[in-house]
Amino acid sequence: MATIVSFHAHPDDETIATGGTLAKASAEGHRVVIVIATRGEHGDVVEGVLAPGEELWKRRIQEAEAAAAILGAHRLEFLGYKDSGMMGTPENDAPGSFWRADVEEAAGKVTEILREEKADILTVYDDHGNYGHPDHIQVHRVGVRAGELAETPRVFEATANRDEIQRQMARAKDAGIEMPGGLDTEQLVEFGMPESALTTAVDVGDYLDVKRNAMIAHASQIAESSFFLAMPDDMFALAFGTEWFIHRGVDPGISEHDLFEGLDAS
Repeated sequence: MATIVSFHAHPDDETIATGGTLAKASAEGHRVVIVIATRGEHGDVVEGVLAPGEELWKRRIQEAEAAAAILGAHRLEFLGYKDSGMMGTPENDAPGSFWRADVEEAAGKVTEILREEKADILTVYDDHGNYGHPDHIQVHRVGVRAGELAETPRVFEATANRDEIQRQMARAKDAGIEMPGGLDTEQLVEFGMPESALTTAVDVGDYLDVKRNAMIAHASQIAESSFFLAMPDDMFALAFGTEWFIHRGVDPGISEHDLFEGLDAS
């Protein structure tokens, strides 16, 4: 079977962006390795989750370990960089922040893992990090470079289907469903990538319970009462039942439905 290394910015990204795909890969007998650049020190904390004096980064490592186990991952590694916060905040320039990391140096760390694992597949993010977060953009830069250095056969950019999001938002509006935080279609117009740029749509419908449980494991970031976890099953399936990718080096157009299609790996 094959080995997939999935590279992410913060704990919980592995589940939200690729959780279904990773669970599917593990269930089918592939080796799943998760690499996370930071410990998510600057995430917004769900009220009442942390114990008095408990540090967020320690909790997020524990949550990542729990989620990785739920997804069926065989290995979880942290690169040790600091969360860079949102774009334009002081945390961007803090010593040790991932946003300010030397790309070649950071790529060397990922390359070492890719070579150790003899990885067949690497996942990163699209070139604007799905929504412009500096650490997500850096995952793209570092991950793409690591894939080059390690000569990993297949590199996929995990992203969102911008057009499908717009269609879902329009349907929700017509049905009178209120979006969290007043989100509307205009605010999400730059999220993810247009459908015309995508190559790969992975149906993860059989693994939605696994993905939901892994999301629940990230309790400091995703409250059980949150819009996403409180969705009825049919809405959750609509929102998360397909995970989208751009297969680097493959012509645009959704022609693939599995990251492992046609891969010759024993």
